[in-house]
Amino acid sequence: MVDNDALSATREAYDAAAHEYAALFRDSLRDSPLDRAMLSAFTEAVGATGADGDPGGGRVADLGCGPGHVTAHLAESGLTVFGVDASPAMIALARQAWPGLRFEVGSMGALDLADGTLAGILARWSLIHTPPAEVPAVLREFHRVLAPGGHLLLGFSATEGPSRPTQVFDHAVAPAYRWSPDHLAALLDETGMAEVARLVRAPQPTDRRQFQEVHLLARKDRT
Repeated sequence: MVDNDALSATREAYDAAAHEYAALFRDSLRDSPLDRAMLSAFTEAVGATGADGDPGGGRVADLGCGPGHVTAHLAESGLTVFGVDASPAMIALARQAWPGLRFEVGSMGALDLADGTLAGILARWSLIHTPPAEVPAVLREFHRVLAPGGHLLLGFSATEGPSRPTQVFDHAVAPAYRWSPDHLAALLDETGMAEVARLVRAPQPTDRRQFQEVHLLARKDRT
């Protein structure tokens, strides 16, 4: 069940910050080789298995796409990708910047997609705004729309130590949560998505927040 109050608050906060956010992050991948490497691994994994297990790719959803810069990067990498975001202002900026790509307003907890129709899902620093009690339901929604063998790539900030499953942190735009990678991987496993790989980036001296950043790649069971 989606907490509509939390979703509305996040939507309104990103609407208000959309232009500043887009300017700040538009070129962020250029200086993030590890992020690009994990997106490349995701692209290759998706390209190996399409909808219904057929080879050759299939559709990919960038959930929480923001102003669309990562969606565009995936499209340039050869994926058939579209973006979804709860913020109408973000979607408007994405459509303006990349008119040849598909972007739509929506909620990752209630996707307007048929079962098993996606080869891949990217949720990069977007699941962090979902209250932890609701995350299992969102992961079940991801599982529903992924084809057997489809891949999910999550991006999030790690908690301080595995004994703390989640922690609230002072996100600049909207309330957000850090996750223990092991705890989130266990939730994925319970949902029917097995961890394939993870990349953990240590905080850098220039980072505003001294958190580990995690990319977690999982695959939906074929059964």
